[in-house]
Amino acid sequence: MRFVLASASPARLTVLRNAGVEPVVRVSGVDEDAVAAALTDPAPADLVTALAVAKAEAVAADERDAVVVGCDSMLLTPDGSVEGKPGAVEVARERWARMAGRTGTLLTGHAVLRVAGGEVVDRATDHEATVVRFGTPTADELEAYLASGEPLGVAGAFTLDGRGGWFVDGIDGDPSSVIGISLPLTRRLLGRIGVRVSDIW
Repeated sequence: MRFVLASASPARLTVLRNAGVEPVVRVSGVDEDAVAAALTDPAPADLVTALAVAKAEAVAADERDAVVVGCDSMLLTPDGSVEGKPGAVEVARERWARMAGRTGTLLTGHAVLRVAGGEVVDRATDHEATVVRFGTPTADELEAYLASGEPLGVAGAFTLDGRGGWFVDGIDGDPSSVIGISLPLTRRLLGRIGVRVSDIW
């Protein structure tokens, strides 16, 4: 069965490969800001799920027979703001200043589409929420982390499976979701569209 990952994320690809899946990678090219702007005051979970759906649908439009998975992650902070990729050192530094020693919730939206004959014939969507307990890096550690470039292109300005893992004291929930794609949730969503996880191994 053709299994398509609608994401450029190397972390998501690694999670799937380590779990026995070799997906076809196709980047959606979706304008995430435009998708978000078209929503009317969405709840954070609805936002990440809508973005995941948009990515999966964009890729599915060019498939004939496949299962397409789209994901999107953002960090929900204690003050209720939702943060994606910081994109700039100054933004990442400010986010770490606010989150060090505190907890946030990493939300990852998932969309699984089944395509047959060039049409989407079934779909399942949901999100996963995982509490992240942030450590407090020293000023020198934080500057070195920022200089690595890693936190600039990831939701919440941190990783669990890279350099950022040094500064995460713990999580409550699914670690694969924090990395970018929840294996347990994806398995349940596949089941809802009639696909066993063993079908894609």
